Amino acid sequence: MNKRDRRVQRVLQITLVLNLVVMIMKLAVSWYSGSLSLFVDALHSMTDSFNNILGLAANHAAAAEPDREHPYGHQKFEALGALAIAAFLGITCLEIVRGAIDRIIHGSKPVQMSESVLWVMLAVLGINILVVLYERNVGKRTKSQILLADAADTMSDIWVTMVVIIGLVGVWMGYQWLDVVLAFPVGVLVLKSGWEILRSNLPWLVDEMAIDPKHIHRHAMSVAGVAGCHDITSRGLLGRQAFIEMRLVVTATDVDSAHKIVKKVENRLKAHYQPVRIAISIEPLGYCIDNNAYS
Repeated sequence: MNKRDRRVQRVLQITLVLNLVVMIMKLAVSWYSGSLSLFVDALHSMTDSFNNILGLAANHAAAAEPDREHPYGHQKFEALGALAIAAFLGITCLEIVRGAIDRIIHGSKPVQMSESVLWVMLAVLGINILVVLYERNVGKRTKSQILLADAADTMSDIWVTMVVIIGLVGVWMGYQWLDVVLAFPVGVLVLKSGWEILRSNLPWLVDEMAIDPKHIHRHAMSVAGVAGCHDITSRGLLGRQAFIEMRLVVTATDVDSAHKIVKKVENRLKAHYQPVRIAISIEPLGYCIDNNAYS
């Protein structure tokens, strides 16, 4: 495991401990108060803990070097982990709606409120804010999708907690119905977070184009000895691991000279898109192509 992956693992371990603390605090307060919205918030925090465990497993799998069975590496395990987080959020949203409808139909006991409940929730909010800032900062530096996805999940937890706190203040003022009503916008916030994670990771899993072919063509044509390039494709995730394939028309008439030109093109592309793996097929000078296709 390289330095980057060890750092991601350490962040996930720290946030797992913090999320477990937050979950226990919310469960204790929700049991004391009998608040539905607070219990839903605790359920959301429980998914955060599961997500951290899932992230640790996914990051460990993604850190493995390419092997015979996985010649392109294991980086997609990170994206799979992020999609599982989105699935957890979807399940949480369904539980929120189900619980709210059940209380509307069958009713429930009045929510018990006190100053200690609000102070605990404010402490929880502060912990979550620190977790988001920490994970997002490290996630951007390491370009870890699992950290960014987990930060987005915890960010949704912050909004949920803020809504719950507002509802609890309302309940304290005598508006008991707020506890059930606010469960619905909480569900919307959770669903929105899951959708954003899904949208950001699907392109990687379905091999969507990672780099505009025009940009690759421009870099390749700037190398001396290149007469043209075509059939340019790319996939992966730019900044994490990209793959480029192309056919290159060179002016060289011998293999050694052609190989040197190819190496220059590879170095030029690596300078702009590293980490990247490049596969180039060489075409003879007489090969007819339309360079205007990438203009």
